[in-house]
Amino acid sequence: MKTFLILAFFALAASAIPIKESERVHGENGWYVPQEDGTSEWVDMDVAEQWMEAQELLEGRGLTTVPVKFYLYTSSNPTKGTKITTTTKSIDGSHFNAAHPTRFVIHGWTQSYSSSMNKDIRSAWLSRGDYNVIIVDWGRARSIDYATSVMAVGATGKKVAKMINFLKDNHGLNLNDVYIIGHSLGAHVAGYAGKNTDGQVHTIVGLDPALPLFSYNKPNKRLNADDAWYVESIQTNGGNLGFLKPIGKGAFYPNGGKTQPGCGMDLTGSCSHGRSTTYYAEAVSEDNFGSIKCGDYEEAVAKECGSTYSSVRMGADTNAYMVDGDFYVPVNSKAPFGMIN
Repeated sequence: MKTFLILAFFALAASAIPIKESERVHGENGWYVPQEDGTSEWVDMDVAEQWMEAQELLEGRGLTTVPVKFYLYTSSNPTKGTKITTTTKSIDGSHFNAAHPTRFVIHGWTQSYSSSMNKDIRSAWLSRGDYNVIIVDWGRARSIDYATSVMAVGATGKKVAKMINFLKDNHGLNLNDVYIIGHSLGAHVAGYAGKNTDGQVHTIVGLDPALPLFSYNKPNKRLNADDAWYVESIQTNGGNLGFLKPIGKGAFYPNGGKTQPGCGMDLTGSCSHGRSTTYYAEAVSEDNFGSIKCGDYEEAVAKECGSTYSSVRMGADTNAYMVDGDFYVPVNSKAPFGMIN
């Protein structure tokens, strides 16, 4: 089935009048879609959207499977996760404690629950005290075909929402204590989770939300600022693998948001894209990323926001109560990346 759908995708592309290379604008009239080998292939926006609409119908009819697993880590089991399911027996047999805040962490394309970003963010939160850290492992992220992974984002988000709703309805989870943290495609999974919870979760943090095959002009099909009471985006490879335009109520642009120091040539953008997860883990544990308030995101990208630090720190818990707008974030080229002690 998957092979057939991929062939159908390229058949659509072949039958359409392609946009000239000189007229291509990534994210505006099409996308450079990443491939497994690190290269990218251009797809016109209208072709991609036709294909995705057809795929959504198949997803909705249940013709494809979207396996999602959840692994709980707490101060009682900080390094060995307990697999949990939406059953009372499973939750009662785990270390889940509704009196403690809960953090869901969602990886991106090609990754799994054992990926380093999950370990780093999990360790950062548990270093701060008692938390339920739930790592989401979604199998369709590991498809070698990026577009196929994209089509699983909505269904995966709904499964995350189902777990949140189950914990709320049966085990005392307070939505005001819930953060959903997602990287790349996982950021949009977090958005769909927020759209489908019974009530609004407190915070979603989008770590360089993926740009290919997502349109800024269709916020209902991606992470957007209304998916939680507060949405923060940390944008590190904007205009390439991630969005450049602001996604969150609070949008942070380390080094201007396009490329990151210490990443060298970074032709594919993968280093800068991944830095969002490294920065966030450090922000949680160290609270050391000072920021400069900008008039708009274009000022942040141009690094023309002045030199006066605001009182806002990227990734801080207090941001939900005081942040609205776009921020430039100076960073170092190696750890510690934050510049404020």
